[in-house]
Amino acid sequence: MDYFFIGDSELVTAFRFIGINGAAVFNADTARAAFLRITRGWDDTAKAVLPGGVEGCRVLILTEEAADWLGNDLTEWQISGKYPLIVEIPGTMGRLPGRKSLVDSIREAVGVRV
Repeated sequence: MDYFFIGDSELVTAFRFIGINGAAVFNADTARAAFLRITRGWDDTAKAVLPGGVEGCRVLILTEEAADWLGNDLTEWQISGKYPLIVEIPGTMGRLPGRKSLVDSIREAVGVRV
């Protein structure tokens, strides 16, 4: 499995239609449980999936809301540089206030507005 999605149940269903498995989350506790299952589910020493874990996830797609619920856990994971890579998308209710769009982030990084 290359991709996995964590977010609201409607988007989990939508991602399943295109072949991406996911976990529906409803609060910080369920988001953290799903996140830990993906990020810490593989045991390199044993070369096996830990009970409840998911093997082979290279890209983890999260809604912005789920990302907010994860807080420091998500930040620490991103800083570690390990797989899966994290991609945040708006949820079904749209972009959260104060979040930059991908285009805004690219413009800021490159310093060019076209």
